[in-house]
Amino acid sequence: MSQPPRIEHDMIGEISVPADAYYGAHTARALINFPITRETLADRPHLVVALAAVKQAAAAANAEVGALDRTRAEAITAACAEIRAGALREQFVVDLIQGGAGTSTNMNANEVIANRALELLGHRRGEYSFLHPLDHVNLGQSTNDVYPTAVKLALDRHLAELLAVLGGLREAFSAKASEFADVLKMGRTQLQEAVPMTLGQEFGAFAATLAEDEQRLAEARLLLHELNLGGTAIGTGLNARPGYRELTVGQLRSLTGIPTLVSSPDLIEATQDVGVFVQLSGVLKRVAVKLSKICNDLRLLSSGPQAGFGEIILPARQAGSSIMPGKVNPVIPEAVNQIAFEIIGNDVTVTLAAEGGQLQLNAFEPIIARALTGGLDHLTAGIRVLTELCVHGITANREHLAATVTASNGLVTALGPALGYETACTIALEAHHSGRPALDLVRERRLLTEEQLRALTTPEALTGRRTA
Repeated sequence: MSQPPRIEHDMIGEISVPADAYYGAHTARALINFPITRETLADRPHLVVALAAVKQAAAAANAEVGALDRTRAEAITAACAEIRAGALREQFVVDLIQGGAGTSTNMNANEVIANRALELLGHRRGEYSFLHPLDHVNLGQSTNDVYPTAVKLALDRHLAELLAVLGGLREAFSAKASEFADVLKMGRTQLQEAVPMTLGQEFGAFAATLAEDEQRLAEARLLLHELNLGGTAIGTGLNARPGYRELTVGQLRSLTGIPTLVSSPDLIEATQDVGVFVQLSGVLKRVAVKLSKICNDLRLLSSGPQAGFGEIILPARQAGSSIMPGKVNPVIPEAVNQIAFEIIGNDVTVTLAAEGGQLQLNAFEPIIARALTGGLDHLTAGIRVLTELCVHGITANREHLAATVTASNGLVTALGPALGYETACTIALEAHHSGRPALDLVRERRLLTEEQLRALTTPEALTGRRTA
């Protein structure tokens, strides 16, 4: 038979908590108040690990400044270490969207850590007279410095993963750029044929634009490393012992392996300001927009395949229609497009949440955290899928590309300096209306010699590509 629930209390009154739960009254209350998304802290493991790291660093610092006895500090530290290693993840049950500026999240962490620490000390869950979630686990802290610090640490981990897969995608495009270095094609502006280029140059541009985004993400990541931990409620440091602030940030540097973590020079400003999240969201939007544009290009270049551009062939991943036999759709780029739309929408959410902050605190950090962590999860997964299931398998439709270059009036641009603009324009228009290749018309009229034509239409001359 299951055990009867234990009765705990908070300032509102008594409330029942499942007997086997590591969380307590404040978390149980939040479960009633915020049945919003059904996404919980457990769905954001980086955030759970970050919360445990903050609590572990705080316990160690409080012990060092004499605010917390060694026995309780060691029990709290041990409980946090277990959680950071993956234990008790399912006990982080509060909804990601919540009122209270993240208070329910902080309470959930305090209670789980306290009850596990009680067990390690030989006591039962809920026996808070021996070790209390607020008096000991939350000592010298407030939700208002714990929560944003944990969110920043979680986002740092998310960005490390995103940068890794983005680098992999860049390398995949670079490899294709080398593979397609000798494949001539027509470049296009406004969807109309412009001048020749190589397919390798097109894919090389994809790699170059991703490299720029890696740099912008790295810059935004560094901004996350300025913390308001130690500021407690509004940045004044009330209830934190002298020396605690510096020691806690130092402990976090050691626990997280992030050497650039620093304490903000103005904790009051840092507690109310969420500009770093706005900055990061903007950079993520930039990445999403550019990645979506690349996916648009991949879909367009592979369109048809018979009646469209048909210049590249994407790997066939699944049947594309329940009614049209043989149809294959560009499902991987389409999925990434949709993730990009989500990131762009998230940026609006983050912007409005940041603008809605008032006075010494922004109450809307939970929706900011949900938008950024969720978007980063999806973007990382989408880029990984795009790399592995699409880009690695792209092939060039070489014969079709060669034929389109030969037939295109875009070659006339290369002859312009030798023919003059008016003559080149006349040739291009006649070729367009007659359907005959422009080079044939030039030869018929003996406007250029074969030697001149060969010199002007080599791949190197047409594309600016230099051979070694």
